[in-house]
Amino acid sequence: MPSKEKTADGSISLGQQVSWNGKPGTVRYIGGVKFAGGEYIGLELTEATGMHNGTVMGVPYFECAPKHGAFAQQAQLQTGAAPPAAAPVAAAPAAPAAPAPAGSLSVGQQVMWNGKPGTVRYIGTVKFAPGEWVGLELAQPGGMHNGTVMGVSYFACAPKHGAFAQPSALQRAMATA
Repeated sequence: MPSKEKTADGSISLGQQVSWNGKPGTVRYIGGVKFAGGEYIGLELTEATGMHNGTVMGVPYFECAPKHGAFAQQAQLQTGAAPPAAAPVAAAPAAPAAPAPAGSLSVGQQVMWNGKPGTVRYIGTVKFAPGEWVGLELAQPGGMHNGTVMGVSYFACAPKHGAFAQPSALQRAMATA
């Protein structure tokens, strides 16, 4: 996937020095990723405290030494000036339902992700990216996996029906009468 030169708001650029969870690194990728929705920033960390070498789930986003790569969202990074805002930046396009905060989600709940209906099957941390993630079983094929990512089984579903998303990328499904 091609990288962009700057984040959507222009505040972070390729090659810029940033800090993620107190770990210094250099921005090597900006853009979409196959493992989640939204804009992500690929980092080459100074020390081997990352999770990959720039390739995730067989997709090469950038190159770095093993265990030096990490992906983060813009709100998780510090750029040397002020610390990032507490609330995530870049809201999803307007939708009929409000984004689902992490605390309001539960396993078995019906949600919408990128316009696709799905069921929450997992909530928690993952090995492939920092932060809390929501594992989804999509109603139709359109996902990237079967609930197992990089050899770790988080939940089970049919092939191409599994996806992971950040809670802010999900909307509660509208109840039907």
